[in-house]
Amino acid sequence: MASDSAYELFQIGTALLEARDHHAATVALARARDLEPEKASIREALGRALFGAQRYREAAAEFAAVVEGAPTNDYALFCLGRALQLQGRHDEARRPLTLASCLRPERADYRRYRDQVRRRAA
Repeated sequence: MASDSAYELFQIGTALLEARDHHAATVALARARDLEPEKASIREALGRALFGAQRYREAAAEFAAVVEGAPTNDYALFCLGRALQLQGRHDEARRPLTLASCLRPERADYRRYRDQVRRRAA
């Protein structure tokens, strides 16, 4: 992978992610992110891989970067909230999970996790 472009690394990483090889996907996607740090698609995929590898602190940082550039990205907000929740940071998880739920009120999973953090943070 030494001479791969960000696009090639992204393709490799997403294929590994789809194969549920989260640890290997993080390697390719982190390299792609380093080459193209402003690409939300790369950062979201890296966040998904890190989340799948149970590296929630790092996943939260990637999803936060996506949300910073696209504050109405409901999926990134949801994933940010879940990554914070799984670190036990329930109070911090409330805002992104609430926003995700407001943006996509039809998503029962968004509402379920929003309600969980509300109970835990109270």
